[in-house]
Amino acid sequence: MAVKEGDFVKIGYTAKIQETGDVFDTTDETAAKEAGIHVENKSYGPIPIVVNGGHVLKGLDEALVGMEEGEEKTVEIAPENGFGMRDPKLMQLIPMSEFRKQGMKPEVGMAISSEGTTGIIRSISGGRVTVDFNHELAGKNLVYDIKVEDVIEDDVEKVKSMIELHYKAPNLDSDKHDIQIEDGVVRIAMDEMAKFDKQPYMDVTFARFRISRDIWENIENIEKVEFVDVFEKKVEEAAEEVVAEEVAEEVLTDEDKKE
Repeated sequence: MAVKEGDFVKIGYTAKIQETGDVFDTTDETAAKEAGIHVENKSYGPIPIVVNGGHVLKGLDEALVGMEEGEEKTVEIAPENGFGMRDPKLMQLIPMSEFRKQGMKPEVGMAISSEGTTGIIRSISGGRVTVDFNHELAGKNLVYDIKVEDVIEDDVEKVKSMIELHYKAPNLDSDKHDIQIEDGVVRIAMDEMAKFDKQPYMDVTFARFRISRDIWENIENIEKVEFVDVFEKKVEEAAEEVVAEEVAEEVLTDEDKKE
C-alpha cells in the first residue's frame, strides 16, 4: 500500500549537500562514522514521523508520498523545499562594544546566540562584527537517500512512535509504555524511568503537547490525550537508590577536591 499524507512511518536516510557531496545528517551509524559526523550516545536507526506532519523537510515529506514499505529512493531537494533561501536581512552588524559588555572576544567562525537564534561570526572589521543568522544549510541544494522502513498501522504503535520521536530520553523502553485507547481518549503511562530521567535538553511539557497534537490530528476519532504518572513502591525504592548513589558521588568529588 502506497504511503499517503497522515501515515505513520519509520524512515532511514542519509543527507548530503549536492554541491559538495558532504554528508550532514544520517540515521545510519556507520555512515555517520565514515562521514566524520558521528555523535556519541546518540541513538541511530530509522526514525518515526507522520508524513506531512512537519517532522521533516517539506521536500522530504513530498517525496515520501506514494512510496511503498521497503522502497528506497534518492531525492533532490531545492532550497525552497529544504532550509530556505539565504536572507540578507539575517546578516547583522553588531558593534564590538556589545561583545565587550558581555565579556566576550569574538572570533571568525564562533557561534553566538541571540533571542533564541544561533548565528555564526563571518567577519570582524572596523569595530564591527558581521554575524550570519541564516541556517547553515540555507541556499543549499540537498540530496537525500531515503528508505521507508516500516508503515505503522496499529494505533498503539503509532502512539509509541510519537513518544519515541518527541520524548528523546535515551533510557526509555517503549515496551514498558502502557497505552490505553478507549472512547476517543488515549491514556499514556510511560515507562517509569521517565519520571527520573534527567532532561536538560528538552521541555517535557512541550514534548507531551507535541505528542498529543500528532495523535489527535492523525489518528481517527481521538479527541483527548492523557498522560498518567503512576508511582509504585518499587519505583520509589529505585529512585531512593539513584539519589543515594548521586549523593555518594558528590561526597567523593568533594573529598577529591580537598586532596
